[in-house]
Amino acid sequence: MSAISRFRSDIQAGKVLLGPSIAFTDPQVTAALADSADFIWIDLEHGVMSPEALIGHLLAGRAKDKPVIVRLPGSHTSLIKPMLDAGVEGLIIPQVRDAQEVRSVVGDCRYPPAGRRGFGPRVPSNFGRIAIADVVKFANEQLFVAVMIENVEAVANLDEILAVPGLDSVVIGPMDLSASLGLLGQVDHPAVVEAMDVIIAKAHAAGLSVGVGVGDAKHAALMIQRGVQWVQMGGDSQYLRGYYEQMTSDVRARLAGQPG
Repeated sequence: MSAISRFRSDIQAGKVLLGPSIAFTDPQVTAALADSADFIWIDLEHGVMSPEALIGHLLAGRAKDKPVIVRLPGSHTSLIKPMLDAGVEGLIIPQVRDAQEVRSVVGDCRYPPAGRRGFGPRVPSNFGRIAIADVVKFANEQLFVAVMIENVEAVANLDEILAVPGLDSVVIGPMDLSASLGLLGQVDHPAVVEAMDVIIAKAHAAGLSVGVGVGDAKHAALMIQRGVQWVQMGGDSQYLRGYYEQMTSDVRARLAGQPG
């Protein structure tokens, strides 16, 4: 079973999956974190990374047998197509607004007749070693396609978005959702919590899983208790800064009051 297929089956089995967000370009970051994670979230929306760096992360994830899910900066075909042909098996599309945009995203990810994806799968076909029918079957059945619900327009159009065939999951973006509601940063505000609860309930009713991106363990646990199934927690620079500051604080506390 492929890593992304296992990711799907684990969600369907009711498991809670936790993963880090990576923006550093060095693939050793993925290699270092993968054994402690259920999935890897590569952030191309808020990070700058060359295609070569991304491919390094994909190879590291494949070596560790962990699913690598990539958040793109937008929904345009020109962003989606090269990702898939490079071997990305899970996509997160941010800031979608309506069902038409989501249909376009799904269409770019699935081969005809399910979609409109052009055929050029170098890595997914193992450079021509895998039969075309098997490549198409895997893409149309196993490729993981998620869109982020993080603005009031998407919430208003949620029923139509959830009805788009071929969509696998929605991801809540609490910070941008709070901003869209005029409450930037107030992710615990009742209006923001209510919107998130509506997203979770409607997605589950439609048979879709729900993911989220959060910055700390407190909000990860809260979102899981609300029904979210897969959670991206913080990011690589946050881990680096946080652990270093924790260590320096600990050293200074141990030395406090001791003679120099």
